[in-house]
Amino acid sequence: MRMGRPKLLLILTLEERETLERWARRPKSAQALAQRARIVLVCAQGKSNTAVAAELGWGAHTVGKWRARFVARLDGLLDEPRSGAPRQVTDAQVERVITLTLESTPANATHWSTRLMVRRCGMSQSAISRIWRAFALQPHRSETFKLSRDPFIEKVRDIVGLYLDPPERALGLGVDEKAQIQALDRTQPLLPLRPSQVERRTHDYARHGTTSLFAALDLKTGRVTGECHRRHRSIEFRQFLDTVDQAVPPALDVHLILDNYGTHKTPLIQRWLAKRPRYHLHFTPTGASWTNLVERWFATLTERQLRRGVHRSPRELEAAIRRYLDQHNRNPKPFVWTKTADQIFASIARFCQRTSDSGH
Repeated sequence: MRMGRPKLLLILTLEERETLERWARRPKSAQALAQRARIVLVCAQGKSNTAVAAELGWGAHTVGKWRARFVARLDGLLDEPRSGAPRQVTDAQVERVITLTLESTPANATHWSTRLMVRRCGMSQSAISRIWRAFALQPHRSETFKLSRDPFIEKVRDIVGLYLDPPERALGLGVDEKAQIQALDRTQPLLPLRPSQVERRTHDYARHGTTSLFAALDLKTGRVTGECHRRHRSIEFRQFLDTVDQAVPPALDVHLILDNYGTHKTPLIQRWLAKRPRYHLHFTPTGASWTNLVERWFATLTERQLRRGVHRSPRELEAAIRRYLDQHNRNPKPFVWTKTADQIFASIARFCQRTSDSGH
């Protein structure tokens, strides 16, 4: 007696085989399509789903699904002819543009532009732009990333738990330093904002020294305690901790969120902490400073005060920072952390899956 479901007969035309083999040879892009093409090619050899699954390392159910989908192809499933002018760009041309964009670089550049792709493919610049927009490709853009080598999961759970479920009778502070802030003055006068003209400034500047801002963000109220120091050492950090200690009521425990900078772990700081057992440290993972909310406040400070400010000395720069601190603390607003640790990990997992997905 024959057991199991009979396999569907799969026969390929010469054109179909050539197309599938071209898809299966793709080294980088569209790996899901490449894996499905390999399934169909092996099934066309007359092998069973179980044999194909064992050969390719896939599940038999997955092999059966793609075999059935390919066998069930019918000319009647194709789109009906549409009204209007016929397409000028063929599917093969679209595939070539996408493949070149994802799997190669031009000889004289690090990335493709529409003009470079026009020279390579002989298509119009508008056609290249439409194809890239349709497939959400932006070769001109590049972003940065960094993978943390710390115990990432444990540290993120610790810090996010402090944000979402703070301990009772305790104060949470995001503490960090914005080091080496430059006092910059433009070499020529500013051209102010006018109707139909944006503000203009010279691209070059004169440096007049630096300062470092030590800041502690109250996670509950959004109030910031800050001090400027000309140097950035553990001595200055201890002085800032003294300022924080004087401002915090003695009955409260203090939870400090810090990065792994060396000045936070010197013997001087360790002795200071040993004398004050109410202080508890929570270190962010290396390369994941975004987990410290004080970094978000630093970004606002840079955007609103530092980036376009003109300062002719470190004293002017420090006075501007203190004014911004005073203005902020008159009406502080806390940053609200919304995502749980599990949601963060799930988001990272989805990104990794999209990046390395092979069709499984």
